[in-house]
Formats: sequence, structure tokens, C-alpha cells
Amino acid sequence: MFESREEYLQDAAKTIFATSLAACSVEQAFFSRFIPSDPARPYSFHLVGDGEIDLSGLKRLIVISVGKGAATMLQSLLERLPRSPGCLIDGVLVAPARPAVLPHGIQFFQGGHPLPNAESMAGASAALAVLHSAATSPDASETFCFFLISGGASAMMELPLDESISSEDVNAFHQVLVHCGANIADINSIRKHFSAVKGGRLGLASLPLRSISLLVSDVPADHLDALGSGPTVPDPSTVEQCRAILERHQLLPQFPVSVRRFFSSDRLIETPKPGALPTHVYLLLSSNDLSEAASAKAESLGYTAVIDNTCDDWDFRLAAEYLVARLRDLRRQYGRVCLISSGEVTVRLPSDDGSRAPFLAGLGGRNQHFALYAQTLLRPEDRPVVIFSAGSDGIDGNSPAAGAFVTPQQGRDQRADEALQNFDSFTYLNERGATVLTGPTGNNLRDLRLLLAE
Repeated sequence: MFESREEYLQDAAKTIFATSLAACSVEQAFFSRFIPSDPARPYSFHLVGDGEIDLSGLKRLIVISVGKGAATMLQSLLERLPRSPGCLIDGVLVAPARPAVLPHGIQFFQGGHPLPNAESMAGASAALAVLHSAATSPDASETFCFFLISGGASAMMELPLDESISSEDVNAFHQVLVHCGANIADINSIRKHFSAVKGGRLGLASLPLRSISLLVSDVPADHLDALGSGPTVPDPSTVEQCRAILERHQLLPQFPVSVRRFFSSDRLIETPKPGALPTHVYLLLSSNDLSEAASAKAESLGYTAVIDNTCDDWDFRLAAEYLVARLRDLRRQYGRVCLISSGEVTVRLPSDDGSRAPFLAGLGGRNQHFALYAQTLLRPEDRPVVIFSAGSDGIDGNSPAAGAFVTPQQGRDQRADEALQNFDSFTYLNERGATVLTGPTGNNLRDLRLLLAE
């Protein structure tokens, strides 16, 4: 069936990836983790590993769903949720595309990504309006709110504290942050203090309603306030730290005048801090689930599976060098091995060096760039081996691919070096049939790297 062992390994890597995505689907997570309490209490349910939620006697159910997985999360919640007769549903969906069927009572906004757009701001305003209406209603005690947050929410829902700042200036502000070279924690600190919905402020707007935040996370599990810049999670960063970050990276001169004026004014106020904002947060899915699912499938195919997420958030070169070296060590120890690494690597474009110099990149993303660089590290004696890297959301950078796979057979040539230099990994890899095409998956659990050897 396969002409070489490397073709077999390519098929095995694709199978492990596809199986992992299916095992970690949003629909499956809602089905397996929402457990009915007992037949005598039809409107109550347990969350696995958490407590009970009682929805009996509700007059109103509010759902605010934002992010790349927002539409799938909303549909899955409403299919699984026990609702008493007469309970009205209302809320806001901010997602990349309008679902085929939009539930009655839910307003839809097509938020921008990777930069906010006018719909991002309209969606944020609508969410705040819905929450304000419910929180000040005589029926507030008989209302429950679900916040469904997934990766991409930070761009898809945005509203500046200073309402005079235009959507164009908001977009430019976010673009400066994307290219400023600061780490994600620093960028989030600035975003949270700028925004009327980030850094816990959306959750604050829901008080005194009962609520829960269900998260499909594309951030490390110990940094959940980074998911969507933490709209319902208290913010540990301060105004003083925010100003220090702006100074350290010389950001104020790069912002539009209206944004610069805001950060220099007394409108820059503290976000809700831990202890000040009561929260009920439930992690529905994370990249750890993706790694565990990949490990189980690899073991079932006869590989010794090893999970190593050490290189999360590393530069793509360092990550590739580390993982290739680790694979060689594991292969000597086990023979037939699958090294699994979840999380994200970083690829900095020339315009990311703070100069804001224009740079026209080719097609690709961090997964294909990582894979192509890893290809240049492989030696003929490494065969048979395959290195696979793809995004769980099915989207890698500005390309139509989710990622790519490479082998020593593809080797290193001048075209590969040029593709790396020009950030055009998709063109090179797609010509060789080495790209992974899934289309948008409706999920976002970060990236999965699989290194298989025999």
C-alpha cells in the first residue's frame, strides 16, 4: 500500500492528528462533560470535575459566545442544555462566519481577526447592552449567563474605554501591538487596560447575575487570563505596569493620536483584580487534551509516545533544533517513537523588530515555517522519519493550509532556503504535496507537532 516507510509515517501522522481533533471536538466535550444530575431534577447538570449548575426556575438565559470556536460552542451548549419551558434565550455571537442556523434571540457579528473591525466593536457594544439590561432587570435573580470564550476572541470583540476612539484607530492600535516585539503577557496588559470588555470588565458588567465562563483555550492552562485577554477573568496586571511596558517598548509614539491621548489621561484606570470579581471558570478543552489524545492514538499504532511541551512559545528555530535532537535521543532508546509537542512557536517577521518597516511576506504560517526549517536539519541517516506540524483551528497564518509535514527525503536545497528567507513556506511545501489542508475546524487548541521515527 505504501511505497516507503516514510509514506507510512506520513499517513500515521495525519491519522494521529485527525483522531486527536475528533477526540477533542467541542461537540464531544459538551456531550461528555455535561452530565444530568438526576431524573427528578431535569434542569440541573454537573460539569465533570466541577460542581452542579441548577437552571430550574429561570426566566432568562443569556449566552455571550466569542472566538474562532464561538459558533460551535453556542450550538453545542444549546443542544446539551436543559431549559425549562418559557425560559427566554438571548445573547450575542461574535465569530468568523455566520452559522447556517442562528438561534432565535442571538445577535450575530462577524468579528475581525487577526485585527478588530467595526463588527468587533459593534459585537462588544451589543454584549454590554444585553448584560446591562439583564443585570438591571427585576428578573435578574432568575437569569443565568453563559460566557463561551475561545481563541481569537481578543480581536473579534473589542471596544475602547474611550468611546471617541474610532474603529480605524482601534485597528491601528492592535496592529502596533502585533508588531511591537513585546511578549504576549505585556501585550495583553496593554489590551486589557485599553478595553471596555477585556481584563474582567465583561464579567464585571454581568454582576449580579449568576454566570459561568466555559473556555476552549489556546493559551497555557496556568494563564487563562490571556485567553481573549481575559474578558471574564480578573486581571493581575496594573496601570503602573502598563505604563512601564509602553515606555519600555516606546509604544506611545507609534499609536494613533486618539489612543496616545487615552493612555496619557486619567481614563486609564485599573481593571478588576483577583478577589474583586467573583468568577466561575470551567476549562472545557485545552492543548493538553490534544496532546493526550495524540498520545493515546500513537500508542494504539504501536509507537512509544512521549509528550514534551518544553519549547512552547520558543522561536521556531530553537524549537525545531530541540525537538529534532530529542527525537534522535528517544529513537535510540525506544526505536519506534512518536514525539508530541503542543503549544505554539514564534516566527518574527522583519517588520516585527520595532522598526515598523514594510515587509511583504509570502504565503505560510508558523507551522509550515517550523516544518520547513526542521526539514533542513534532517540528515539521510535519520530515515525513516516524518515531522508534522499543524494548527488545530485548520488555519496557518495567511495560507489555506493548517500546516505541513516533511521528511529527510525532501532534503535541503536552495529553494527551501529561499522560501524560509522570504517567509513563503506554503508555496514551497504545497508544490511538493507536503501541506495539510483541513479547512477551518471550528476549534482552537493551539498547534500540534508530531515527530515520528522507526
